[in-house]
Amino acid sequence: MTRFVRVVTAAEIPSDRGRLVFADGRAIALFKVDGAIHALDDSCPHAGSSLAAGKLEGAFVQCRAHGLRFDVRTGRMRGVDGFCAKTIPVQVVDGEVAVGLDCEDSAVPGGDVAAVAGAAGPQACAPGYIT
Repeated sequence: MTRFVRVVTAAEIPSDRGRLVFADGRAIALFKVDGAIHALDDSCPHAGSSLAAGKLEGAFVQCRAHGLRFDVRTGRMRGVDGFCAKTIPVQVVDGEVAVGLDCEDSAVPGGDVAAVAGAAGPQACAPGYIT
């Protein structure tokens, strides 16, 4: 089951670099490309380096550890099939950005939400949009 967790406002995501947020104990990299918000697991699938800290060029983020480039819209690495960063569903409602998380994959016991500072406190895992 997937539920959406509010993490930031769309205005808080720069268009020239990634924005690191935390939801349900997971580090998530948010990117704004041509006005659309995209989310990837913040860990590069090669060696675990932060993708939010990588260099954003157009729709591609470059991992700062080894230079691998991933399309933030699809998670795919340019020219290499099968090697992808994990994409995360995104919803934007009234300027509020929420990321989709699976209750079964919760990193926090009981599926509690631990979003960025300023967001609502912990809430139990439930379907739908959580604010």
